[in-house]
Amino acid sequence: MKLKVDNMDVMLINPYDENAVKNSLGFITPPLNLMYLASSLENASFSVKIVDDDLLQQGYEKVSQMAAKLQPQIMAITATTSTINTALKYMEFAKKLLPDSLFVIGGPHPTFMPETILKEPDGIDVVVKGEGEETMVNLAENYIDKNILDLGEVQGIAYKDLQRGNIKSTPPRPLIKDLDSLPLPARHLVPFESYGVSKEQSGGMITSRGCVFSCGYCSSSLIMGKKFRSRSPENVVDEIEELLYKYKIRDIAFMDDTFMLNKRRAYNIAQEIEDRNLDVSFVASSRVDMVDYNLLQKLKNAGMSTLYYGVESGSQRILNLMKKGITLQQAETAVKSAKKVGLEVLTSFILGYPGENEEDMNKTIDFSIKLNPDYSQYSILTPFPGTPIYHELQNKGLIDTTNWGKYTVLKPVLKYEKIGLTKKMVERKLAEAYFKFYSRPKYLLKHRHMINVIFQIVLRSFVLPKLKGNTGKGWYQNLKETS
Repeated sequence: MKLKVDNMDVMLINPYDENAVKNSLGFITPPLNLMYLASSLENASFSVKIVDDDLLQQGYEKVSQMAAKLQPQIMAITATTSTINTALKYMEFAKKLLPDSLFVIGGPHPTFMPETILKEPDGIDVVVKGEGEETMVNLAENYIDKNILDLGEVQGIAYKDLQRGNIKSTPPRPLIKDLDSLPLPARHLVPFESYGVSKEQSGGMITSRGCVFSCGYCSSSLIMGKKFRSRSPENVVDEIEELLYKYKIRDIAFMDDTFMLNKRRAYNIAQEIEDRNLDVSFVASSRVDMVDYNLLQKLKNAGMSTLYYGVESGSQRILNLMKKGITLQQAETAVKSAKKVGLEVLTSFILGYPGENEEDMNKTIDFSIKLNPDYSQYSILTPFPGTPIYHELQNKGLIDTTNWGKYTVLKPVLKYEKIGLTKKMVERKLAEAYFKFYSRPKYLLKHRHMINVIFQIVLRSFVLPKLKGNTGKGWYQNLKETS
């Protein structure tokens, strides 16, 4: 396929993300969402450049100068809640140098707050809502190929009328039915060799989209739909082969919300890996109520090394408030099954959920230790825009700040004093959870390699923020707020 070469059509920006855990451990991974957008655009014959400033850390001005040299007709950026302010800065700087370009933003936060973003005086012209591949191609076809300034025919966007200046919204775009129809992510547009120690972490894949569950703290089903859509096992393993043979990456992370929802498909993926005799290691996630011992054994034989469970609480009452739909007994059984197969287990937990008290938080910490997974991560309840809990707390006047830079899952952003807790208590319980789990002598003897890692996490996540008045984003958001 011959791409246009006279001018750059689209530049995609991944903004710098000040993430304490990530920066201390070197967990910088290629922007999978942008690579999907790029491959779809390239497939439609548009020229594309990805600038991963989370890797490069050039800053607003240098990235803007880079864009000015390339003169892209469309400049697009992705944003989560904690990076939205940073993302808008990139666009504000670039707009001054590229007044005739179209400025686009997408991601979880823009999807749920399009009008707020578009009301900003400078920068953003278009917000892409939800799934972005078909929308970005349609947008480029209208704006670049047809020179159409009125974007009202492009489904799935909110935009400033470029002629009148008022804000408009178009009907939602239907979700992509056949995920096999999407080209594989444009990994050739990012410098894999530059991700350094994170290279073995860079084999991220998405094999399905959509979540049939309605957990109160999560917006996944609202972005990607409540219907589970999946790629065929053959298509999935084609991408694994590309990672293995073209990019020399054998450590793969399936980033699906519920990889094992369709057990037959998960089994067939494992079988396909075995049939092609691929030497890979992969990580996947599962709900604790979807565990099948025979399936776990099959996946382990195909290369699965680690299984992630979102347990979230050690109090059944709080699990019910979260609308998680699981029991503590199911969590215990799931962890035991995975460990019996020989898998490493990672569990996650949320502290400070509305309705929770100190006893509930203690139960969560104790339960996380009782489960005895290999790794455990903890976060403070953070009501991201679009989630059911956000709307509930907003209506009750319990959200303390809309300074999105503070939505790091390591700092409380609720008016806890009005619901029987205090911010200091919740912060203390977060630090206590990490300390109690990772400082156990038996744990340290078994996981000696974790000692330095734990020190870095505590230093970057809890000590330095107090000294500098700054904080970073925790592991939990990386898993729950992807786009």
